[in-house]
Amino acid sequence: MAGSRITVRVGERQLTLSNLEKVLYPRHGFTKGEVLDYYTRIAPVLLPHIRDRAMTFVRFPDGVAGGSFFEKDVSRHAPEWVRTARLTVGGRGKEPEIISYPLINDLPELVWAANLAALELHVHQWTVGDDGERNTPDRLVFDLDPGPGATVVDCCRVAERLHDVLTGDGLTPVAKTSGSKGMQLYAGVVTTDAAEPSQYAKALAERLAAETPDLVVARMTRTLRPGKVFIDWSQNNPVKTTVAPYSLRGRDEPTVSAPVTWDEVRACRHVSHLRFTADEVLARVDDLGDLFAELDRTRAAIPAIG
Repeated sequence: MAGSRITVRVGERQLTLSNLEKVLYPRHGFTKGEVLDYYTRIAPVLLPHIRDRAMTFVRFPDGVAGGSFFEKDVSRHAPEWVRTARLTVGGRGKEPEIISYPLINDLPELVWAANLAALELHVHQWTVGDDGERNTPDRLVFDLDPGPGATVVDCCRVAERLHDVLTGDGLTPVAKTSGSKGMQLYAGVVTTDAAEPSQYAKALAERLAAETPDLVVARMTRTLRPGKVFIDWSQNNPVKTTVAPYSLRGRDEPTVSAPVTWDEVRACRHVSHLRFTADEVLARVDDLGDLFAELDRTRAAIPAIG
């Protein structure tokens, strides 16, 4: 029945789930119940990578064809057992405000988020400490965004070059698809300066753009992007977020931001080679394990900019 509601037990929490039969991905016939099933089954590998990270939801209450909205502050509707981080944001011309960001640390909290039709989960490159304050970043990220006429295949060629530079600098890059048209590269880092990841990432992006201006652009100007890959280094800014590994995306079909191997990156010659739906990602995890786990095992200092 439309508008149906059920009460379930998830761990130690009781949740009321609604509209499980509602189709959120019309082209694929993928329902809200299937979204909840996906997030429940992927939780063992997803949760370690979002733990204690202030989260922004992208919610699609009427499905991917019905519009979406970003939600950071959940103070008005979150159950009392959902952990939040009250952080001050703003400044530089904006009036500071306190926002209660959700911290999705366990399965009940993840199921609660999925029941809100929060298809996309976006997190910062830093965690929230026991004192409720931001820690310094522990992730370095490069977001590779293909401009008009370019594809994820071009992103892979840029990713290979970034891989070589990062490993040469003593870092261990991990790749994942964006779940949309591009991809991201990460490296686990140790730093005491919140600005250091952005400075390093910007210098590296500008270096690659100077070396191959026909393929890479390091500036956000859209008129520069046709046929090229934009290396968005700015997502290392502490106020910005990036889609979490294993998050669904709000596209025509239930694609996922999926970790991939470097062999897959090097072999990619068609956009279909690095495009994975929810069912495919669940099968990949069964077969390959958590390809993103290496990030937490290989943190290293950010090298000096030379």
